[in-house]
Amino acid sequence: MQTPPQSKTDLLLQIARQGPLRARDLQRAGISRTYLTRLCDRGLLERVDRGLYRLVEGPVTENSSLADVISRAPHAVICLLSALQLHDMTSEAPHAVWIMIDRHARMPRMATPRIEVVRASGAARLHGTETRVIDGLEITITTPAKTVADCFRFRRHVGLEVALEALRDYRKNRKGTIDTLIEAARADRIYAFMRPYLEALA
Repeated sequence: MQTPPQSKTDLLLQIARQGPLRARDLQRAGISRTYLTRLCDRGLLERVDRGLYRLVEGPVTENSSLADVISRAPHAVICLLSALQLHDMTSEAPHAVWIMIDRHARMPRMATPRIEVVRASGAARLHGTETRVIDGLEITITTPAKTVADCFRFRRHVGLEVALEALRDYRKNRKGTIDTLIEAARADRIYAFMRPYLEALA
Protein backbone atom coordinates (compact mmCIF):
# COMPACT_ATOMS: atom_id res chain seq x y z
CA MET A 1 0.00 0.00 0.00
CA GLN A 2 1.45 3.36 -1.02
CA THR A 3 2.13 5.91 1.73
CA PRO A 4 0.10 9.09 1.20
CA PRO A 5 2.24 12.16 0.42
CA GLN A 6 3.12 14.37 3.37
CA SER A 7 1.16 17.62 3.49
CA LYS A 8 3.08 20.89 3.40
CA THR A 9 1.71 21.77 6.81
CA ASP A 10 3.06 18.53 8.29
CA LEU A 11 6.38 19.07 6.54
CA LEU A 12 6.65 22.62 7.89
CA LEU A 13 5.92 21.44 11.43
CA GLN A 14 8.49 18.69 11.05
CA ILE A 15 11.11 21.27 10.06
CA ALA A 16 10.10 23.51 12.98
CA ARG A 17 10.61 20.62 15.45
CA GLN A 18 14.31 20.64 14.54
CA GLY A 19 14.82 24.14 15.94
CA PRO A 20 14.18 27.80 15.12
CA LEU A 21 12.68 28.14 11.66
CA ARG A 22 13.71 30.81 9.19
CA ALA A 23 11.47 31.90 6.37
CA ARG A 24 14.19 31.00 3.88
CA ASP A 25 14.19 27.40 5.16
CA LEU A 26 10.80 27.02 3.49
CA GLN A 27 12.19 27.82 0.06
CA ARG A 28 14.51 24.81 0.26
CA ALA A 29 11.52 22.62 1.13
CA GLY A 30 9.32 24.11 -1.61
CA ILE A 31 6.79 25.55 0.86
CA SER A 32 5.12 28.93 0.38
CA ARG A 33 5.67 31.51 3.12
CA THR A 34 1.90 31.88 3.42
CA TYR A 35 1.97 28.66 5.47
CA LEU A 36 3.88 30.53 8.19
CA THR A 37 1.03 33.02 8.53
CA ARG A 38 -1.55 30.23 8.57
CA LEU A 39 0.23 28.27 11.29
CA CYS A 40 0.77 31.42 13.36
CA ASP A 41 -2.94 32.21 13.07
CA ARG A 42 -3.72 28.65 14.21
CA GLY A 43 -1.44 29.08 17.23
CA LEU A 44 1.01 26.37 16.17
CA LEU A 45 3.92 28.70 15.40
CA GLU A 46 5.03 31.96 16.96
CA ARG A 47 7.06 34.73 15.37
CA VAL A 48 10.18 35.27 17.48
CA ASP A 49 11.66 38.01 15.33
CA ARG A 50 11.54 39.18 11.75
CA GLY A 51 11.83 36.07 9.58
CA LEU A 52 12.27 33.77 12.60
CA TYR A 53 9.66 31.36 13.97
CA ARG A 54 9.40 28.51 16.45
CA LEU A 55 6.84 25.99 17.63
CA VAL A 56 4.52 27.39 20.30
CA GLU A 57 4.56 24.10 22.19
CA GLY A 58 8.17 23.28 21.36
CA PRO A 59 10.73 22.77 24.11
CA VAL A 60 12.22 26.06 25.28
CA THR A 61 15.45 25.72 27.22
CA GLU A 62 17.48 28.36 29.02
CA ASN A 63 19.74 28.37 25.97
CA SER A 64 16.98 28.78 23.37
CA SER A 65 17.93 32.43 22.92
CA LEU A 66 21.39 31.31 21.75
CA ALA A 67 19.82 29.17 19.04
CA ASP A 68 17.55 32.06 18.05
CA VAL A 69 20.56 34.34 17.56
CA ILE A 70 22.68 31.82 15.66
CA SER A 71 19.77 31.00 13.36
CA ARG A 72 19.86 34.66 12.32
CA ALA A 73 23.67 35.02 12.42
CA PRO A 74 25.01 31.55 11.51
CA HIS A 75 28.65 32.69 11.25
CA ALA A 76 28.70 34.22 14.72
CA VAL A 77 30.48 32.56 17.64
CA ILE A 78 28.94 32.48 21.11
CA CYS A 79 31.51 34.05 23.43
CA LEU A 80 32.29 35.91 26.66
CA LEU A 81 29.47 35.86 29.26
CA SER A 82 27.25 33.54 27.21
CA ALA A 83 30.13 31.09 26.74
CA LEU A 84 30.98 31.30 30.45
CA GLN A 85 27.43 30.25 31.24
CA LEU A 86 27.53 27.33 28.78
CA HIS A 87 30.79 26.11 30.33
CA ASP A 88 29.37 26.44 33.88
CA MET A 89 32.00 29.03 34.71
CA THR A 90 29.60 31.62 36.11
CA SER A 91 26.49 31.57 38.26
CA GLU A 92 25.11 34.72 36.67
CA ALA A 93 22.78 34.67 33.66
CA PRO A 94 23.93 37.23 31.08
CA HIS A 95 21.48 40.01 30.22
CA ALA A 96 22.15 39.46 26.51
CA VAL A 97 23.55 36.89 24.09
CA TRP A 98 27.23 37.65 23.50
CA ILE A 99 28.55 36.89 20.03
CA MET A 100 31.78 37.42 18.14
CA ILE A 101 31.71 38.25 14.45
CA ASP A 102 34.34 39.02 11.86
CA ARG A 103 35.70 42.54 11.89
CA HIS A 104 34.15 43.22 8.48
CA ALA A 105 30.88 41.31 8.93
CA ARG A 106 27.56 43.10 8.87
CA MET A 107 26.01 43.72 12.28
CA PRO A 108 23.09 41.33 12.93
CA ARG A 109 19.77 43.08 13.44
CA MET A 110 17.14 41.55 15.66
CA ALA A 111 14.59 42.90 18.11
CA THR A 112 14.86 39.97 20.48
CA PRO A 113 16.79 38.51 22.17
CA ARG A 114 19.17 41.32 23.03
CA ILE A 115 22.68 40.83 21.68
CA GLU A 116 26.11 42.16 22.56
CA VAL A 117 28.63 42.04 19.71
CA VAL A 118 32.42 42.04 19.70
CA ARG A 119 34.57 41.85 16.60
CA ALA A 120 37.77 39.97 15.85
CA SER A 121 39.68 38.60 12.89
CA GLY A 122 42.36 36.02 12.15
CA ALA A 123 43.47 33.79 15.02
CA ALA A 124 41.58 35.91 17.54
CA ARG A 125 38.32 34.85 15.89
CA LEU A 126 39.16 31.35 14.62
CA HIS A 127 41.25 29.92 17.48
CA GLY A 128 39.63 27.91 20.26
CA THR A 129 36.09 27.05 19.15
CA GLU A 130 33.88 24.01 19.54
CA THR A 131 30.36 23.09 18.48
CA ARG A 132 27.27 22.10 20.43
CA VAL A 133 23.71 21.31 19.46
CA ILE A 134 21.08 23.49 21.14
CA ASP A 135 17.40 23.15 20.25
CA GLY A 136 18.39 21.08 17.23
CA LEU A 137 20.75 23.75 15.89
CA GLU A 138 24.52 23.40 15.74
CA ILE A 139 26.19 26.45 17.26
CA THR A 140 29.83 27.44 17.60
CA ILE A 141 31.14 28.60 20.97
CA THR A 142 34.54 29.54 22.32
CA THR A 143 36.33 26.88 24.37
CA PRO A 144 36.86 27.48 28.10
CA ALA A 145 40.47 28.62 27.53
CA LYS A 146 39.53 30.98 24.68
CA THR A 147 36.60 32.31 26.71
CA VAL A 148 38.94 33.26 29.57
CA ALA A 149 41.41 34.90 27.17
CA ASP A 150 38.54 36.78 25.50
CA CYS A 151 37.34 38.06 28.87
CA PHE A 152 40.77 39.62 29.39
CA ARG A 153 40.92 40.95 25.85
CA PHE A 154 37.44 42.47 26.05
CA ARG A 155 37.69 43.45 29.71
CA ARG A 156 36.37 46.92 28.90
CA HIS A 157 33.14 45.22 27.85
CA VAL A 158 32.76 42.67 30.66
CA GLY A 159 34.97 44.06 33.43
CA LEU A 160 38.33 42.90 34.75
CA GLU A 161 36.69 41.26 37.77
CA VAL A 162 34.70 38.96 35.46
CA ALA A 163 37.93 38.01 33.67
CA LEU A 164 39.71 37.27 36.96
CA GLU A 165 36.80 35.19 38.22
CA ALA A 166 36.76 33.23 34.96
CA LEU A 167 40.49 32.58 35.30
CA ARG A 168 40.09 31.38 38.90
CA ASP A 169 37.24 29.06 37.88
CA TYR A 170 39.28 27.72 34.95
CA ARG A 171 42.12 26.76 37.29
CA LYS A 172 40.02 25.58 40.25
CA ASN A 173 37.68 23.36 38.24
CA ARG A 174 40.33 22.23 35.77
CA LYS A 175 38.52 23.39 32.66
CA GLY A 176 41.74 22.97 30.67
CA THR A 177 45.51 23.13 30.85
CA ILE A 178 47.68 26.19 31.38
CA ASP A 179 49.36 25.53 28.01
CA THR A 180 45.97 25.64 26.28
CA LEU A 181 45.17 28.88 28.06
CA ILE A 182 48.51 30.41 27.05
CA GLU A 183 47.86 29.43 23.41
CA ALA A 184 44.47 31.15 23.55
CA ALA A 185 45.99 34.23 25.17
CA ARG A 186 48.61 34.44 22.43
CA ALA A 187 45.95 34.05 19.73
CA ASP A 188 44.19 37.01 21.36
CA ARG A 189 47.49 38.91 21.71
CA ILE A 190 46.75 39.38 25.39
CA TYR A 191 49.37 37.04 26.92
CA ALA A 192 51.67 39.84 28.10
CA PHE A 193 48.78 41.38 30.04
CA MET A 194 47.56 38.04 31.41
CA ARG A 195 50.96 36.67 32.40
CA PRO A 196 51.15 38.25 35.90
CA TYR A 197 47.69 36.90 36.73
CA LEU A 198 48.63 33.41 35.48
CA GLU A 199 51.83 33.45 37.56
CA ALA A 200 49.88 34.55 40.64
CA LEU A 201 47.70 31.44 40.37
CA ALA A 202 50.56 29.05 39.57
